[in-house]
Amino acid sequence: MNFRKSAVVLNGFIHDFATGYWLSAMIAIRLLDGFEPEYPGLGGPLVRMEQFFFWHTIAAVVVIFATGSARTFTYVDNFYGRETERTRRRMLVAKHVVLLALFGAGGWWAYRTAFS
Repeated sequence: MNFRKSAVVLNGFIHDFATGYWLSAMIAIRLLDGFEPEYPGLGGPLVRMEQFFFWHTIAAVVVIFATGSARTFTYVDNFYGRETERTRRRMLVAKHVVLLALFGAGGWWAYRTAFS
């Protein structure tokens, strides 16, 4: 396997991993926020952990956007045929519109939760 193909595979892996990490950090923020009413004496450390995970969600989004941008230039062949590729690209655009909305809404929620 040549370097270019290896780089494409590694980029895709990092993109998918960062997406999973973003979701995991969002879940961690939600779980930590749920512990605050149960353990009021741990409020300070729990808030610090929420903020830690919030900043990690921001870093994950940066990595997701960077690797996603790189992915844009790696899928240029009509591997599945012209019509199938056209449909696949339309579906990718729709998926990314939904994901951008989720990243925005999730980021706003995480910020309000971690810094309230």
